[in-house]
Amino acid sequence: MSWGILNQLQRQKEKFRKKNNAGYAVTRSEIIIVEKLRITGGKPLKGEVTICGAKNAAICILPALLLIDGSCRIENLPNISDVNRYIEVLKSLGLKITEERPGEIYVENHGITTTKCSFETCSKMRASYYLLGALLGRYKSAEVPLPGGCNFGSRPIDQHIKGFEALNAQVTLAQGVIKASTKKLIGTSIYLDIVSVGATINMILASVLAEGTTTIENAAKEPHIVDLANFLNTMGANIKGAGTDTIKIVGVKSLPGNATYSIIPDQIEAGTFMIAAAATGGDVTVKNCIPKHLDSISAKLVEMGATVQEMGDAVRVKCDKRLKKVNIKTMPYPGFPTDMHPQMAVLLSLANGMSILTESIWDNRFQYVEELKKFGAQIRIEGRSALIEGVKNLTGSPVNCTDLRAGAAMIIAGLAARGTTDIYRIEYVDRGYENVEEKFRKLGAKIERISE
Repeated sequence: MSWGILNQLQRQKEKFRKKNNAGYAVTRSEIIIVEKLRITGGKPLKGEVTICGAKNAAICILPALLLIDGSCRIENLPNISDVNRYIEVLKSLGLKITEERPGEIYVENHGITTTKCSFETCSKMRASYYLLGALLGRYKSAEVPLPGGCNFGSRPIDQHIKGFEALNAQVTLAQGVIKASTKKLIGTSIYLDIVSVGATINMILASVLAEGTTTIENAAKEPHIVDLANFLNTMGANIKGAGTDTIKIVGVKSLPGNATYSIIPDQIEAGTFMIAAAATGGDVTVKNCIPKHLDSISAKLVEMGATVQEMGDAVRVKCDKRLKKVNIKTMPYPGFPTDMHPQMAVLLSLANGMSILTESIWDNRFQYVEELKKFGAQIRIEGRSALIEGVKNLTGSPVNCTDLRAGAAMIIAGLAARGTTDIYRIEYVDRGYENVEEKFRKLGAKIERISE
């Protein structure tokens, strides 16, 4: 709704109020505000961009605050909707959380008021199930709705349930709610049938205060799992082997906290800007990142013909020519990340020749393809692979975000395309990218957020 129409509505209601001698005001619930990003593309990105704290690390460290018996300070939190939602959930459970400055919170946990989580809030969060491990680990009881968030694949929790039951918990699932309880968690050996990031995190959260020693075999190795283990160790836990396929956790009686911890930089945000630089034929230095976490992305960019230069805690990406085709298969870390799949698809759409992009993690990651075709991309889906025939140019188009990373891909496509692109459903992008339009504007992009 335009502001002109809104003003007209306000005038009409003011007339009604005067005529009936009763108060009548326009409330937010009576209008719908739609936000979109408008991009005028075709301009190379140039300059420097600073990466914020890792979303994936933040959303597993935040529930871990439930395990602490005391206080702590968390730094480098990204200002994104997923993090803000998580903080509200923790407050509703009884934690006292104070934002001391942007990106920094002070947390006091002297016991919570409930172990039941709100359906309204948790159903909007993909990582809400981490609350299960944390609540069960310390309070021996948890009631959490099934996760929401991006809808690009099933969310099986069988590995989570198997692990909880191995630790001596009872778990039931009914009407979209998971309930878990135990008299005492007992350390054990847990073998994950598949490499599951979520199950690995939940087993760590549930085991740190368990009696005895827990060993997680076939564990995921992602950087945010290492960050979670480092955070818990800083607070008083005893975890070894994070970042390998075997993690050993010796249970402790309590986590006293009383420490400060800074979250690692966001690997996926850094990769997104790297690909945006290559797709627009730009020259961008991505600062405040860990180049080692970006090895799989850097390797593919170099293979395609881009220049990637590592500089301590920064990576510079330059591209002044059309890139070559390449084949990619998403894999658990240290393989090519599934969260970079849609962004890379944009770059492959501009490469010379046919590339094959295979998805091995999520069964419905290709929802973005129909939107990317609106730019003129030539993509054909065969099973779990996308066959992408590169075109010389993309053309701006109105498109929708279908999930968080697909939203980032639409932004990259709009920046690389000729003409104007309007991107709708950008609430998905706000889930994982902080000040996204401002950061791209500083690189020379013509991008603005518009409310209608």
